[in-house]
Amino acid sequence: MAIEDRRGGSLSGLTEQEAKEFHGIFMTSFILFTVIAIVAHILVWMWRPWLPGPNGYASLDGVTDAVNYATAGGITDAVSYVKSLVA
Repeated sequence: MAIEDRRGGSLSGLTEQEAKEFHGIFMTSFILFTVIAIVAHILVWMWRPWLPGPNGYASLDGVTDAVNYATAGGITDAVSYVKSLVA
């Protein structure tokens, strides 16, 4: 019985038309996934490069710069500047 159920001698059991339809859907999905992955990798690279610059990863750390700016009176200078613009 199992031998009689095989369609067209295909190992997958699909007809030629079904195989072409599956292949088209598979290729479209694969290309879409690949494009999304490439865009995601580019965005992550722009946010945080995987290879450090000449000063190492410390040159990429914006938090250290922000803390230094805040503790050095940069925020109070900025607030007073904004107040002078408003007044």
